[in-house]
Amino acid sequence: MRFEIVTIFPGFFAGIFEHGIVRRAQTEGLVSVALHDLRNYTHDRHRTVDDRPFGGGEGMVLKPEPLAEALESLGILPKGRDQGPGIGDQQKQGNDRTKGRPLVILLSAQGKRFTQAVARELAKVDRVVLICGRYEGVDERINELYCDMEVSIGDYVLSGGELAAAVVVDTVMRLVPGVLGNEASGEFESFGVADAEIGTDEDGVPRSQHGAGGLLDYPHYTRPAEFAGWAVPQVLLNGDHQQIRRWRREQQLRKTLRNRPDLLEGAVLSDEDRRLLEAIRREGAQQ
Repeated sequence: MRFEIVTIFPGFFAGIFEHGIVRRAQTEGLVSVALHDLRNYTHDRHRTVDDRPFGGGEGMVLKPEPLAEALESLGILPKGRDQGPGIGDQQKQGNDRTKGRPLVILLSAQGKRFTQAVARELAKVDRVVLICGRYEGVDERINELYCDMEVSIGDYVLSGGELAAAVVVDTVMRLVPGVLGNEASGEFESFGVADAEIGTDEDGVPRSQHGAGGLLDYPHYTRPAEFAGWAVPQVLLNGDHQQIRRWRREQQLRKTLRNRPDLLEGAVLSDEDRRLLEAIRREGAQQ
């Protein structure tokens, strides 16, 4: 998988992609990241990339000409012009990894919220181009002509899209096959897939985890068994996979209800989940 990042601050990424899983994925050739300095596509001595907004208002706006030239240097033409199969066409054909026109994403506070579900879809694409907005934003004609998605990583405003681009690369990259040492790590975690989307148990050993199905992850513990007077929950030490699995599911529901109750509306819940959730709510009402 290849990421292309268009930015006015390519030096911002020095170090970010040189550690941990991201570095290993690049070293092993599973993922590549290319940085493109937007100022290289200007033609004045000041290398100007921004100008005042039409209609008045605060701040500056990234000009369309340098962005268009940068994108076209990557082989990306305005939408509708002949440049090979698009993302939607390839997905309809049932390909596991989408080929053809790169997926172009504008990072901005006005975009669709970036979620694990969006990350899973992006991980199926061979090439993703990320445009880092700056100042008051990007000339809207670039969005309309070239971009397939407008994405925001949260309900807050950043100084620019560089941090958001790093978040998107890290989140998507770890879902690319072969990047994680254990492929199940990308399934059994917060916002992960539901049980129905996870393969059956191996070697006849029952799983001790539920697929998150949109919920938050359960608490994790490691050695020592007792720390600062706090012992690891006994259920995790008894070796009963079914009991552990039920306890972990209950903890997922508790944590999600406490920290992100909004996630419960779209979560994949079984009848047993709903019974557990109702019991947790009754317990909270009595306290």
